[in-house]
Amino acid sequence: MQVTIKDCVALSVYTFTFLLGLPANLLVLFVYVRKACKHGATPNVVYAFNLCIANLVLLAWLPVKALETFLQDWRLPPPICPVYSFFLFSSLYGSCLFIAAVTVGRYLSIAFPIIYKRYRHARISCFISVALWAFVLLHLSFALVAEEGAYFVTVNEDTVACYEKFNASQLAVLLPLRLEMSIVLFFLPLIVTSFCTFRCVTLVWRSNLPPLGKRRVLTVALSTLAVFVVCYAPYNASHIAGFVLKKSVEWRTYAMLSSTCNVFLEPVVMLMLSPAGSRGIMRRICGQQIQFSRIEGSRQRCNIPNNVGNVRAPT
Repeated sequence: MQVTIKDCVALSVYTFTFLLGLPANLLVLFVYVRKACKHGATPNVVYAFNLCIANLVLLAWLPVKALETFLQDWRLPPPICPVYSFFLFSSLYGSCLFIAAVTVGRYLSIAFPIIYKRYRHARISCFISVALWAFVLLHLSFALVAEEGAYFVTVNEDTVACYEKFNASQLAVLLPLRLEMSIVLFFLPLIVTSFCTFRCVTLVWRSNLPPLGKRRVLTVALSTLAVFVVCYAPYNASHIAGFVLKKSVEWRTYAMLSSTCNVFLEPVVMLMLSPAGSRGIMRRICGQQIQFSRIEGSRQRCNIPNNVGNVRAPT
């Protein structure tokens, strides 16, 4: 077992992602559930909840990915490999579709506010979420059936690899599937997200909103698009490169690192979508700190010796 510098970087990214992503997604989940209990569910609440579920699923399997990288070997039973791959990819592509859904909802609320208000119900968003999950899961299920399961675990020189080493016949099936998944589950949502984002930017820039409101809307819209591109573009670009070169490119494993970073970047965008909830939590935390400092200050004043108060000031 020889761990290279690239593997150390990958392990550092996985550890950093897990330590940041778990509390961040639990915080977002708490904020949006609290908001739904107080004011009722909205489309943003529904989509944020599904994004948190997708991120938590990825976090649940991230230690397995880190262990495989550290040991340079697949030590778990072979039947777990397709299950692991299924949940890993469904989490990534599910996040892509839900980010696109959030962006489309934002564009419709700005471009067609009156018409969109009629259909802006949590029940419709729940139906859309179920449809998106069903589309992703069925898509990956068909891919697993086409790959016949046996293509996942391979043995090479006393080392076992999960979904990494492939022969020519396996690549003939796998490369077109990867290309199709990247086009349908990433590039099409990317086109929709980019169009809705730039339309939002144009409409908000020409509107009569105050500068602070414009700045907030533009920041949220452009941050969402930036997270979408930075996190998911490298991994899906490896599918395009693999199909063109007729092989599984070596940097595909390291392109996966940027996809895992969405676990702690997406909660930032989701908190920006709900500033009132995040401000309420920060206000409560800051209020507790101020109250604690006041109590400490009163204790220090009470502990002043009595003879200090009896000292007369010089004339």
